[in-house]
Amino acid sequence: MSEPYDSRFTLPSIDDAPSTESGVILLGLDAERLLAGVGLARLADEPALVALAVDQARHEALDLGLGALVEAGIVRWRAVRPLIEAGPEMTAAGSLRREWEHATARVTATVTGLGPASVACLAACWLRRDDVDEFAAHGRAPEKGSGTQDVLSRVFAD
Repeated sequence: MSEPYDSRFTLPSIDDAPSTESGVILLGLDAERLLAGVGLARLADEPALVALAVDQARHEALDLGLGALVEAGIVRWRAVRPLIEAGPEMTAAGSLRREWEHATARVTATVTGLGPASVACLAACWLRRDDVDEFAAHGRAPEKGSGTQDVLSRVFAD
């Protein structure tokens, strides 16, 4: 009797874009790391925000620790999730790589001005939205009185 087929490790299609393989890797991250990626990608996708963050870091007013990045990601996710949800309906593809392509198309169709890092992180969050929403609602909250959290909220605000 043959062993059941193990689909955890499948080779990529030669026609898939490299960003699809990056997406498959992102989908393996936990919700906290996905949200931290959203927070960092928001900063890295926008040159003006990078300049502002560098200036704030220079004056020791910005902490780019994991907690701060996660909080920034939660703020961004909450702002764009309704836009992504209202996006075009797409049929289930049945393949992880096709689902990734659908999710990135949906994100780019609904949220304007995104760079490639934000598209990838938000698409991963969309595909993992149950976990991400749960973490955003009940995960680690920002510490009360933390000035760096307030600075990040202003930096990453739309």
